[in-house]
Amino acid sequence: MEKNNSFRAKDQLTVGAKSYTFYNLLKAEKNGLVGITKLPYCLKVLLENMLRKEDGINIKQEGIRTFSSWVTTAHGSEEISFFPTRVMVHDVSGIPLLADLAAMRENMIALNQNPDLLNPIRPIDFIMDHSVIVEFSGQKNAAKQNMLAEYTRNEERYRVAKWAQKAFKNMQVIQPGQGICHQINLETLARVVWSEEDSDHGLIAFPDSLIACDSHTPMINALSVLGWGVGGIEALSAILGEPVNLIMPDVIGIRLVGKPKEGITTTDIVLSLTRVLREYGVVQKFTEFFGPGLDALTLPERATLANMAPEYGASISFFPTDQETLNFLKLTGREDNIPLVEHYSKAQGLWRDDTVERVYSEILEFDLGNIIASVSGPKLPQMQVPLDKAHLSALDAIEEIAPASQNCALHEDERILQDGDIVIAAITSCTNTSNPMVMIAAGLLAKKAQEKGLKTRPWVKTSLSPGSRVVVDYLTRAELMEPLEWLGFHVAGFGCMTCCGGSGQLDHSISADIQKRNLSAAAVLSGNRNFEGRIHPDVKLAYLGSPPLVVAYAILGNITKDITSQPLGYDEQNHPIFLKDIWPSSKEINEVVFKYLKPELFKDAQITSTQEDALWNNVSSNEKSTYDWDKKSTYILKPPFLEKIKKCNTRETIHNAAILAIFGDNITTDHISPGNRISIDSQAGKHLLSKGVRPEDFSSYLQRRVNHEVMMRGTFDNAHIQNEMTPQSKGGWTIHSPSNELTTIYEAHLRYEAEKRPLIVIAGKEYGTGSSRDWAAKGPYLLGVRAIIAESFERIHRSNLIGMGILPLEFREGETRKTLGLDGTEKVDILASQDTMDARDLIDTRFIKPDGEFVSAQLICRLDTNSELSWFKAGGVMPHILNKFKTT
Repeated sequence: MEKNNSFRAKDQLTVGAKSYTFYNLLKAEKNGLVGITKLPYCLKVLLENMLRKEDGINIKQEGIRTFSSWVTTAHGSEEISFFPTRVMVHDVSGIPLLADLAAMRENMIALNQNPDLLNPIRPIDFIMDHSVIVEFSGQKNAAKQNMLAEYTRNEERYRVAKWAQKAFKNMQVIQPGQGICHQINLETLARVVWSEEDSDHGLIAFPDSLIACDSHTPMINALSVLGWGVGGIEALSAILGEPVNLIMPDVIGIRLVGKPKEGITTTDIVLSLTRVLREYGVVQKFTEFFGPGLDALTLPERATLANMAPEYGASISFFPTDQETLNFLKLTGREDNIPLVEHYSKAQGLWRDDTVERVYSEILEFDLGNIIASVSGPKLPQMQVPLDKAHLSALDAIEEIAPASQNCALHEDERILQDGDIVIAAITSCTNTSNPMVMIAAGLLAKKAQEKGLKTRPWVKTSLSPGSRVVVDYLTRAELMEPLEWLGFHVAGFGCMTCCGGSGQLDHSISADIQKRNLSAAAVLSGNRNFEGRIHPDVKLAYLGSPPLVVAYAILGNITKDITSQPLGYDEQNHPIFLKDIWPSSKEINEVVFKYLKPELFKDAQITSTQEDALWNNVSSNEKSTYDWDKKSTYILKPPFLEKIKKCNTRETIHNAAILAIFGDNITTDHISPGNRISIDSQAGKHLLSKGVRPEDFSSYLQRRVNHEVMMRGTFDNAHIQNEMTPQSKGGWTIHSPSNELTTIYEAHLRYEAEKRPLIVIAGKEYGTGSSRDWAAKGPYLLGVRAIIAESFERIHRSNLIGMGILPLEFREGETRKTLGLDGTEKVDILASQDTMDARDLIDTRFIKPDGEFVSAQLICRLDTNSELSWFKAGGVMPHILNKFKTT
C-alpha cells in the first residue's frame, strides 16, 4: 500500500482548466471502507480530513476504519483526530491567547531556543469584534463615538494584536469596526472548498473547516463548513500544530418538514428548535439537518438555526451543500469559487441528495409549519414562551424575584419607573443581523410605526449593532434606516455589543431608581443568550426575540403588557395601534430583499473608512520577536501560568483539599468569570482603585483579561451566582474551613494558599455552559482549584479545565452532592495518581466530615481522550507544547 494512503483514495478532479488532487471517498469505500457513502455529511468531512492527514502517528489506518464501523452501529467510542484548515479568534479570547504565545516565546529563550520557532502552523483570522460597547446610542454619530471610545479604552490591548500581526506568521488581523466574526466568516472568509499548493500533492482540494474561540462557531455549518467552538486554550494547541482530538460523535439527524406560516420569523423557528432539542438531549452530539423543509430556508436563515447550536447543546449543526449554498456564494461575491464547490461536492458525495438513506444515531422530525410567534426568557435561551404568554412569564418571574414589591401596575404616570419596564431594546448579534429577512422586517415595522406616529418609550435604551456593514447598506438603500433611527435604533457600532454584555451604562437616574427601589427591569434583544446578569447588572429579566419584536417592545415599553392584545400606542385620531397593524407581510419583506440585496453590497462593505484606518494605524507596537511587557499596566500583564506550574507539583495526589464552593445546575461561564463592567465595590474594582484607576475607566472584565490580578478577583464574583455554602448571600462568597468564617472567595483563596491546601469546586448539571471563556478555567486555576466535581460538564469548558491542568470529575448516575450529603465543611481526598490514571477511569474519592466520619464515591475521570490525558499529566496545554520543544 502507498504510504499514508492506506485506502488508495488519492484521485484527480478537473474543474475548468485546473486539475486538483483530492481524497475520493468513493474510492476509499471500494478499497475497504465499507458503507461510508451512507455516513452523515458532517462525518464525511471528518473522514476526508483523516484520509488526507494519515501519518501513522496521529492518524492511523485503524482509526480511519472506525468510520466504516460507525455505519453499522451509528455510535462511536473511539478517539479520532482532526486537523482544521484554519483557526478563528476574536479579541476577547484572542488577545489572552496572544499573550500566552508571547509568554511561551519568553520561555523558549529560557530554554536557550530561538523564540521565532514558536509560530502558528495554521492560518489565523483574528477579528476584533468584542470590545466595542454601547456607550452612546440613540443618536446619529453613536457608532463614531463608540469607536473612538473603544480605541481610547483598548489601546494597550490592541497593541498586542498589532505586535502579533508583525511577530507571527500565518495571521490576518481584521481591525475593529468591520463586524462580528461569525458573520464576517459567513459572508467573506469561508470558501466551502479550500484549495492550496501542497509539497507532496501539488494543487489539492479539500473541505474548508475551522475551530474558533467562540461557542457560536457552528453558525458556519450552514454554509457546509465544518467548524465548532473551542476555548482559547485548545485553540492555542491547534494553532501550534496539535490535532483536535475527539470521541467519534453520535449524529442526530433533524428532518425538516413543512414551511413556516405567514408572520413567523426565523427567530421564532430557532427559539422553538432550542427548546425542543434541549428537551430531547443533544449535548456533545453532532446534529445535521436534512429533508424537504430545507427548501423553505434561505442560507442566512439556516445560519440562524446553526448559530444557536450551543444553546441547544449540540457541538455542530451541519447543513449539506446544495443550490442554496451556491446562490449565497454568488450573492456575497464569491462566484469564482462556485465551480470548484459544485464539482468537488458532487464528486465527494457531499452534495445534498435526499434520495440517499443516510445512517444517523437518531432522527428527530421538526415541522416548520407548527412554529408559533414567541420569545425566550427571562433567563435561559431554552425558556421559550408563546408571544401571547410572554407578559405572564414576566409577571411570574417578578413575583419570584420580589414577591413583596408587587409593583407591576401599568403606567399611570410614565415618569415613574415600574417593574417590567424595558430599559434595553437591542437589535444585536450575528444570530439575527446576518439574516436580511428579519432585519428588513424590523425596518418595515419601524416604517409603519413612524407613519402612524408611534415612538419608543423614553426609558428604553435603543441600539442597532449589525454583524456586518452590509446590513446598513441594504437598509439605507431600501429607505428603512431613517424610520429605525426615528425610533432611536441608530447604528451604535459593528460588533457583538449588547449580545456579549457590552450594553453600556443606563441613564444614571434610571439605574439609580432601579437599584434604590429594587425594580425588576427588563431587556429585549435579538441575541442568543440571556443568562442572569449577562445583558446588564441592573436587568433581571431578559428576553430573546426577533428584530421586529425588539422594535415593537421598545414602543410598548413594558414586558408585563400583552404585546399581542394591548395597543402599542395611539394615532393622531386616538385610534389604538396594535402589533398586527404594523407587522410586515412576507410578500413585503421578499420584495425588498429581491430589489435591494445585491452582490456589490457585500464587496463594498469590505472597504474600510479613512477614519478607521487612521485609528488602527495610530496604534503603536514594537517589531521584536517578544512582547514588551509594562509591569505598571492595568490592562496587559505577563501571564503567570507557566511560572505557577513550575511552583505547583500537579503530579501529587489531591489530599486534604478544601471545598471552595458548591453550586447548583446551569452554572455558566458568565457566573464563573463575569464579562460585565467592573463595579466599584467588587474585589477587582477595589484593586483597580488601589492602582489609581478611576471608576469611569474600569471597563469590563472582558477588556482586562490579560490582567490576572483583576481576573482572579473577578472569578466567581457574579452578583447572581449562589454558593450553596452561603445560602444567605448571593455573589462571590464562601465559608472558610475549618474557621467557619464568611469571606469572599478571593480572600478564602489567599487563606488556603497560605495553608498550602488545594481546593475543590462541586456543582450540579451542565457546569460551564455558555461562552467559550477560557478565564472560567484560568481563574479557578490561579485560585488554587485542582479539581471540579459536577454532575455534567459543557464540552468546551471541560476542555478548558483540562488545558489548565484542572481535573474534571463527574458523579456517576444517581449520585450527586445532595445524595452524598455534602455541605462544604468536608476535607476531600482524591485517591488517584497521575502516573496510573487513565481516560474515563473511576476515581476513588473520600469526603471527610469535621467529626472524622466520611462518605466515599467513585467519580468518573472526564479525561476522555489520550491527548487530554497527556495535557493533564503535563500540567496543561502550554507546558505540554513546551515539553515537545524541549525534546525536539
